[in-house]
Amino acid sequence: MISLRIEEETIEKVRTALDIVEVVGEYVHLKKSGRNYFGLCPFHQEHTPSFSVSPDKQIFHCFGCGMGGNVFTFLMELEGYNFPEAVRVLAEKAHIPVPESETREEGQRQDDLNPLYHGMELLTKLFHYLLVETDYGKPALQYLKERGFSDETIAQYKIGYALDDWDTQTKFLERRQLPLHLFEQVGMLDKRSFDGKRFDRFRNRVMFPIWDTRGRTVAFAGRVLNDQKPKYLNTPESPIFHKGRLLYGYHLARQVIKQRNEVVLFEGYMDVVKASQAGVTNGVASMGTSLTEEQAGLLTRGAEKIIICYDADQAGVDAAFRAASLLEKYGRTIKIARMIDGLDPDDYITRYGAERFRTDVIGASMTITAFRLYYLRKNRNLNDEGDRLRYIDDVLGVLSELPKAVERDHYLRQLADEFSLSLDALKQQQYLIFRRKKRADKAEPPVGRRLPVKKSSLLPAYLSAERHLIAYMLRHEDVANKVRTEIGGSFYDDLHQAIVAYLYAFYEEGLEPDISAFIQKLPDPDLRARVTDIAMIDIDEDVDEQVIQDYIDQMIKHHQVLVIEEKLAAKNEAEKQQDLDTATKLLAEIIELKKDLQNR
Repeated sequence: MISLRIEEETIEKVRTALDIVEVVGEYVHLKKSGRNYFGLCPFHQEHTPSFSVSPDKQIFHCFGCGMGGNVFTFLMELEGYNFPEAVRVLAEKAHIPVPESETREEGQRQDDLNPLYHGMELLTKLFHYLLVETDYGKPALQYLKERGFSDETIAQYKIGYALDDWDTQTKFLERRQLPLHLFEQVGMLDKRSFDGKRFDRFRNRVMFPIWDTRGRTVAFAGRVLNDQKPKYLNTPESPIFHKGRLLYGYHLARQVIKQRNEVVLFEGYMDVVKASQAGVTNGVASMGTSLTEEQAGLLTRGAEKIIICYDADQAGVDAAFRAASLLEKYGRTIKIARMIDGLDPDDYITRYGAERFRTDVIGASMTITAFRLYYLRKNRNLNDEGDRLRYIDDVLGVLSELPKAVERDHYLRQLADEFSLSLDALKQQQYLIFRRKKRADKAEPPVGRRLPVKKSSLLPAYLSAERHLIAYMLRHEDVANKVRTEIGGSFYDDLHQAIVAYLYAFYEEGLEPDISAFIQKLPDPDLRARVTDIAMIDIDEDVDEQVIQDYIDQMIKHHQVLVIEEKLAAKNEAEKQQDLDTATKLLAEIIELKKDLQNR
């Protein structure tokens, strides 16, 4: 993986040159209310606006899902960019050049990538031109039309054709003085062993470009028009193509995914193309690989609801369950579309048409549990007592894994009604299975997104004091210095401890209070979310020293209460052990601590 370092000065120029309200406003309809702007959160489904953008602080925060950060964070979370990509995209918007500070080796590698991206884009245009504008491409165009591809779809997905020739692409790239060895590395060209002459690897194939999240061509997939082997030929992974980091069609579907707050995950690029033509324009594909964490991040950042539509064979079903298991951790609504046995989405659309695909497959997608139960009963004769009892036992095993009592109750009632069984008996049996699994399974529960701290009015006084203190510290360096002198990092909440440590370091660098700039220094999304949550607390801009001291005293009192409780437990233990000297000493300490507590 290529690591490019952008100068801190450039990052700051980009951050300060753009108004976060304008950037976010391109994606979210914002309405001003008071000093801030509000809209529907693009990161989770909601009907009442809880997404706030602060022009003063140059940050955003959702009071519903807890997402927060600055302008870079917003673009990274919404578009799936990494940090350097987000900086470059925003730099282009602000018309700021981005010089890169790199090692010599990294610089050389980046120099190599620019002509590679350029050449892949030129090849995309060449293949598409050969398909739709020349006589050479007529057989391939006829093949696509017979497969049901419309002219609009061919144009949208830039489908093309590679001539049945050995050196068309080679000469095309050579004439444009592009380094051929790079295109050999990415699998577009090959070299003969006996004389070292390069030739085209893709010949007489329909060509499907593969794009990254920014819409740049990074690979190709080629399909033959006849019985030639291999049927499908793909470019391998390369410096610009990492299959596990992208989703086919993502840049084309991105806006529709946001509008619908829903994405459909397919296995292959052909499924995406045909589904889009059938009206399912919010589809992407993992291209036949097991879903990765990076791909899951792209899916869950863009939509609240994810529908998995894989092939109906056993491999597809197994892959769907694996993908669902990975996506569940993110707290999104996951559904699985049920395909007819032996068909993939492309086949289904060809056989039954677009409308049935939209309604009977995508529209009728099932919850993960319902899909699992559907497959448990396949190939079972439920009229046979043995099969029926095994099925019921398997269902109870599935239900014992569900964390929500309402969901368990729903399926237990269904089971009781279907087989005329006692609901109480099913609940007892399910609970016994749950207890048995709990004893056997020592694995930790899946970790999802950390939920934000509840609003300060619902918090204990000491936690409310911590949050308000940090809110003042973010705006005033002198408050941070006072807190550091009196209590240092003695905050009760773990995230608060980390935040103040970074804040002390931030001010030590000689930086002025700037919430957006501070967020940029935080390495962890949980920290960024907590800071934006705290930064949205409505506090007086003028610092009242007595208010600050009251918050500090509240925290010290809480700490003293904890110390008193610990010493009291130790005194009681000493008395049990007949250690009267230790008990007497601890009692004296407790009395002094209580006196000090009363005086505060």
